Amino acid sequence: MFEDWKVAVVIPARNEQEHLPKVLSTMPELVDEVVVIDDGSTDRTGALVANADLVRLEGEGVGAAIDAGHKHLLAKIEGRFISVVMAGDGQMDPSDLTSLLQPIIDSKAHHVKGERLDRAGKMPKIRRFGTLLLSFLTTLACGQTIRDSQCGYTATSSEVLSQWDWSRSWKGYGYPNWWLMRLSTEGWSIAHVPVKSVYEGQTSGIKIPSFFAEVSLMLLIGLHYRVFKSVLPIISVHPIPIALVICYSLGWLGLVYSLTYGVIFFPIPIFMWWITHKLDRVIVEVLRRPLE
Repeated sequence: MFEDWKVAVVIPARNEQEHLPKVLSTMPELVDEVVVIDDGSTDRTGALVANADLVRLEGEGVGAAIDAGHKHLLAKIEGRFISVVMAGDGQMDPSDLTSLLQPIIDSKAHHVKGERLDRAGKMPKIRRFGTLLLSFLTTLACGQTIRDSQCGYTATSSEVLSQWDWSRSWKGYGYPNWWLMRLSTEGWSIAHVPVKSVYEGQTSGIKIPSFFAEVSLMLLIGLHYRVFKSVLPIISVHPIPIALVICYSLGWLGLVYSLTYGVIFFPIPIFMWWITHKLDRVIVEVLRRPLE
């Protein structure tokens, strides 16, 4: 327990026999429940699970594994709880756990996102560049600043989980981006806290070209879906959505104009879309759900 809240941890793991024992053995005492999702491992990952629940999947992807863990906890735990995601590869420091929990405890957020702000010099350069680019795209898609979109160290209130639409999800590595976008679309409050970067020889299973293509397209589609889902219901009664639609449209017209008459006019669509993003941020704040 942590200040009258039950604390549970979801550990997605695939072929993590080298790192999983340390993750389990260093679990903080305040954690009430732990569930390991063995997602089609071909090594001894599942056999090494001790003092924790075990759910087995057949290689459905890290997003599907995390979903399975959340749903397992919803079925098992009575009363309110916080579900924390800690990967089975040991890249998440247990000492950061209380920092992730505190904004939910203090009724400042429904979901808390870890941010590895100390990643310079620790994270490989190609991953740092990818994180920076995807964080920029995720910021646009969410209507709020996201500095480390790819960190999967998160804490989520059971209030969110109990109302979540589990029929819609993202099964693969773009899961953190998908969740942030969905949380923003549904009006849940997101807080960000710094966490430590931990790299001890772990390797990533991400295929970079296909990953970037899929996640970027997902964010682009999600951005438009979220904006128009938010704008259309209130466009007749609020001036900001009207201005957003006008600026967004002028951005596209400006792009066509610059392509037709010269790149010297290219700042026009950039400026219009910058204003659109600023207005989008205001709408995100207006539509945010109240905190208890």
